[in-house]
Amino acid sequence: MLSLGLPHTAPAEEARPQGKWIPLFNGKNLDDWTVKIRGYDADDNFGNTFRVEDGLLKVGYDQYDEFAEKFGHLFYKDAFSHYIIRVEYRFTGEQSKGGPGWAFRNSGIMVHGQTPESMSKDQRFPVSIEVQLLGGKGSGKRTTANLCTPGTHVVMNDQLFKPHCTNSSSKTYDGDQWVTVEVEVRGNEIIKHIIDGKTVLSYTKPQLDDQDADAQKLIEKGAPIMLEKGTISLQSESHPIEFRKVELLKLDP
Repeated sequence: MLSLGLPHTAPAEEARPQGKWIPLFNGKNLDDWTVKIRGYDADDNFGNTFRVEDGLLKVGYDQYDEFAEKFGHLFYKDAFSHYIIRVEYRFTGEQSKGGPGWAFRNSGIMVHGQTPESMSKDQRFPVSIEVQLLGGKGSGKRTTANLCTPGTHVVMNDQLFKPHCTNSSSKTYDGDQWVTVEVEVRGNEIIKHIIDGKTVLSYTKPQLDDQDADAQKLIEKGAPIMLEKGTISLQSESHPIEFRKVELLKLDP
C-alpha cells in the first residue's frame, strides 16, 4: 500500500522471547495456504501468482498481461493471537506492467486479518494490520516494516491514530538483498515491528475502523471492534518478491 508519514519509534534493543519456531512455509508447496486475488474467488491462484520454486515461496507476474489492480494475498490456514512471525524476503526483477508507482518493491505481512472467504470478490485488501515491506529505489531513504491500516486503526501515544500508512525508523534496504523482519503480536495489547533485534515501530489497541465499508461488513456480522486475533497473509502488489522463511513463535497470553 501507499506509504506516507514519518518515522514513529526509534530503534530499541530488547530481550527476545525464546521458544520453538514453527515453519508456516514448508519449502515444498502451498499446503495450508489459501490464495485470494482481487476479482477471483478464494483458492483461484490466477496466473500462478503464488508459487514454490527452488525451495522459495515466490510471488510472480510472468503470466500477467498487465497487473490491472489484481492485488493478491496468501493466507495461512490458522488464526493467531499472541505470537511472533518472522519472514526473510527479498524483492527481485521488474514490476508488473500496469502496477501502480507506489507499489514498486512493495509487499506486506498482514496480521489480525479477516479470512479470505469473508472478503468480497472485488475487495482490494483484507481488513487487517499491514506490516508494509518496501525495498529501496537505489537512492534516497525508503524504510521497511512500516504500518498500513486497511479497514483498521491503532493507538499511538495514547491517541487513536488514523493515518493510513506510517513509516518505521528502519534503514533503507536497496537491491535484492535478503531482509529479516519480525512482528511481535500480543492480542489487542501491542504490536511491534522488529528488524535486527530492534523495534522500529510499535503501537497498541489494533481495532476495526467503523467508517470503512469493508470493516462495516464484518461488524454487521458480529466481529468485535477490538482486534484480539486474526489471519496472517502475505501480499502480492505487482512487484516480484521471494520469501525463503516464514515461521512463527507462539507466545503466552
